[in-house]
Amino acid sequence: MATYLITGASRGLGLTIASILASQPESAVATIFAAARRDNSAQLKELREKHPGRVKFVQLDVSDDKSVEEAARSVEQELNGKGLDVLINNAGVMPWIHGGIEKMDDLNDTFNTNVTGVHRATRHFLPLLRKGQQKKVVNISSSVGSISLASRYQHLSTPSYKITKAALNALTVDYGLTFAKEGFTFIVISPGWLQTDLGGSAADLPVEVGAKEVVRITNEATKDDNGKFFDINVPQWDSKDSRDAGMYRGSILPW
Repeated sequence: MATYLITGASRGLGLTIASILASQPESAVATIFAAARRDNSAQLKELREKHPGRVKFVQLDVSDDKSVEEAARSVEQELNGKGLDVLINNAGVMPWIHGGIEKMDDLNDTFNTNVTGVHRATRHFLPLLRKGQQKKVVNISSSVGSISLASRYQHLSTPSYKITKAALNALTVDYGLTFAKEGFTFIVISPGWLQTDLGGSAADLPVEVGAKEVVRITNEATKDDNGKFFDINVPQWDSKDSRDAGMYRGSILPW
């Protein structure tokens, strides 16, 4: 019976991941800690009421040190001596900048959430992950953070998002190398361009498609996958945009 903690779980991808996990038998998934800045999501409330005792809300703002520290203490109390098996660092922001990179004035704020926020959550939950059986950390990134694929996404006016996702990928690799000897598995997943508040209604895929793939890849990942950058697999997906040819093939993405 695995225990999970998901940041940014009040809506979108994080909420959908929590819902998929909650639908699995208790023999596979014991407790899901749905972490978010505020407890004001009607959908999350409904999920908690549907699965009382299994889905638990945790107040957590990844951009604030004190909030993350308090969240870790709260989860430790809830686990009552047991460990945390899987941490899914999903919380993130994607600001759009009119005028491109020369107009970018939000890099520090975006970095604080998308990179430092992941570092905060990971290091504060490490003691609980060390007690867990699976010792998995899944960081939700994006193919737009791939330096090798940068030209493909040059048209997107989200420079701070692209830069911070590249940094998140590097952070994941460093953590993976550091904790491999302790049996940890750190991976990065690009969940695809999803139809959420973040991705918009014109995105490629329904959020459920990306969420199911994140859960699948997380469950199937082994220590041999430590430090890898996964693309989701969407059979028969065919983009009308030639720039996106070859995406969603379940491959290992280039850095």
